[in-house]
Parts: sequence; structure tokens; C-alpha cells
Amino acid sequence: MRVHVAFTPDEKASAPLGIVVDVIRATSSIAQALAAGYERVLCCEEIADARTLRAELGDEAVVGGERNAVVIDGFDVGASPREFAEGARAKTLILTTTNGTRTILTAVERCDVVLLGSLLNLRAVTARAAAEGGDVAVVCSGFKGAFALDDAYCAGRIVAGLPGERSDAAIAAELIARAWPVPLDGLNARTYGPPGLEADIEFCAQTDLLDVVPRYARMVGPAAEIVKGDPA
Repeated sequence: MRVHVAFTPDEKASAPLGIVVDVIRATSSIAQALAAGYERVLCCEEIADARTLRAELGDEAVVGGERNAVVIDGFDVGASPREFAEGARAKTLILTTTNGTRTILTAVERCDVVLLGSLLNLRAVTARAAAEGGDVAVVCSGFKGAFALDDAYCAGRIVAGLPGERSDAAIAAELIARAWPVPLDGLNARTYGPPGLEADIEFCAQTDLLDVVPRYARMVGPAAEIVKGDPA
């Protein structure tokens, strides 16, 4: 196994297994949504696509998302993992976010298997990736196309839990993770992003809260369908 980290989705990283990270908040929120009872999450890049799917699915779905951490006008829910922890409101969650859902769709194009990683499901996702075998690319969502320290920190924690050789970028990510032994400190070290996410960041900093492995299943129109994968 060889482990690589792409610090932004624009890096042309590919591997048999991809692990997408948007720790604040998309991959954390999707893991929490599946753990709370949603049967699937449909990840869209565009707001218009999410609205179209909501109209097609009717009462079977709720639509959630944000742009720049602000809930999208007319959507049922936002993109906070704390909101999804309250329980499922339908079978399907349709989600579009500033960074994370775009990165999921990018990873689907480049990797045979795509899992979603966060601190909330750290042990579960690393165990599943190790059991899959083969090379791994951890793909960070970043912040509007740029390097994001919080995603790099989470990627480093994932790398630390995997066997095999490391690329230089994977070594760098693991060193970043070691710099902050307390996860909340690692996430709060970032210097970018909108204010007002303090409670969500604290929630996302919890480690191994969930025994769930979000996994790409198929495309549903323009959306990547994410379901619960089998644990290791």
C-alpha cells in the first residue's frame, strides 16, 4: 500500500481508493447524517441541481447546504453536523456545499472506491481503507481551491492510521497532525473561513464518535450517492 495526500482537489491525484476530507464540515456532516438514520446522501456541486432533485423526490428527501457557511435560501436544512445529529427527517438528504461536495464528485472521477473521512469516523474509515488494500489517495477539499490547514490536519490523522509507504505529501500531513495533539487545537489553528462556526468546529473535533464509513455507491443524475459502507 502507498498512501498519498492531495492538499487540494485540483491536484490530479488518483488511486484505487480515495478518501475525501472536508472536516469542517461536509464529510463530518455526511457521516453524522448517515449515523442518524438518513439512508443516503446525494451530493451535488450546484445549487440548481440540488433543487431539481428535491422537486423530483418530493417528501422522500430534504435538501441542505451552504455557501460560505450561510444556509442556502429556501433549503430545508444547512450543513451543520449538529443539526443532522438530531435525527433523520427523510430517507434522503440532498446536500451541496462550498467545498466538500465538489471534491466528492472530483474523487469519484479519479478513484475506483471513494470513502469519506473525518475525525468523527477516524478509526472506522482507516480500518476500512486498510482492509480494502491497495494504494490510497487522501483528497482534501481545501478552502475555495487553496490549502486548508484543518483538512491537512485531518488527512494527517488518517495517514497515521494506515500502513504502507508514504508520499512526501503524506509525510507532511502526518507531521502537521503531530503538531497539535489535541484535535480541537488542530482545527482551530486555521486562519481562514467565515466566523460563527465555533460550535460546529468543536463538534467536528470529536474523534471516533461514529462507527460509520460513508461510501460512494453510484451517480444519481448529477449527484454522487453516498451510503453506509461495510465496516472492516
